[in-house]
Amino acid sequence: MQALWMIAGSFLFSTMAVCVKYASAWFTASELVFWRGLIGMAFIWAIARNQGIPLATHYPLMHGWRSLIGVVSLGAWFYSIAALPIATAMTLNYMSSVWVAAFLVGGALIAWNPRSGEPWPARQGMLAVAVIAGFAGVVMMLRPSIEQNQVFGAIMGLLSGITAAFAYMQVMALGKVGEPDTRTVFYFGAGSAVGGGIGMLAGDFSPWEWDHAWWLLPIGVLAALGQLCITRAYSRGATLVVACLQYFGIVFGAIYSIALFGDRIPPIGWAGMALIVASGVGATILRARAAPDAPAEEH
Repeated sequence: MQALWMIAGSFLFSTMAVCVKYASAWFTASELVFWRGLIGMAFIWAIARNQGIPLATHYPLMHGWRSLIGVVSLGAWFYSIAALPIATAMTLNYMSSVWVAAFLVGGALIAWNPRSGEPWPARQGMLAVAVIAGFAGVVMMLRPSIEQNQVFGAIMGLLSGITAAFAYMQVMALGKVGEPDTRTVFYFGAGSAVGGGIGMLAGDFSPWEWDHAWWLLPIGVLAALGQLCITRAYSRGATLVVACLQYFGIVFGAIYSIALFGDRIPPIGWAGMALIVASGVGATILRARAAPDAPAEEH
């Protein structure tokens, strides 16, 4: 069942991305972040109240930092969804596992002293291979399929993956101090509403039309349901298998990209996506050996 929960969560996040793609024709990334956070926060609040989970926290600064990084990642991802094919935007966002591996390799490299006579750890070497493979996949996927006017969107997609990795490490820190996932997701929703609201005040407000505004509701609800499915999947055990199944999100994104938007992905682009998935799965497996109780990743 935990595998089905993860696949369901990946499907819901991919479907949310479709709603973001459609809504981006009438709303800015800041507005989408705001409504995603506000609706998701209300949804999670109702669930927490029903389950009797208190939302008061002793770690407001940790939640604030996690929300700040998460909002930057979310805004960059929404921007890339609007500018790029959904399959491409999804793949770049799911690079977060590879970026986490890159940070681990970099930290180990800084700490390693070759003069001590200790060999370079084999596990770190395998992680380095996964990182290099992931970056090679990015080059393969972007080079043939990105137009000149999509370059900034691609940069935003890469930024979303990098910042998602930072946010994930902060979620791990919150899990270590005993914060429940429901509370973490709630405060991320609150941070998204605040961050998106600030972005809206700094820019222009889009004209409000009810024919288009209805796309905002499923964005918040699908995001909250997707996160709950992923949390349920991790809570039932077999976390390594479950973590690898999150890459079904890329598969669903590719299906949506072709079926709904008529996007054409060249063979080298498909090969790049497959290489990114393989490197992400490898990085997830190697990372899980170091942190077997790591929490669910968020999107």
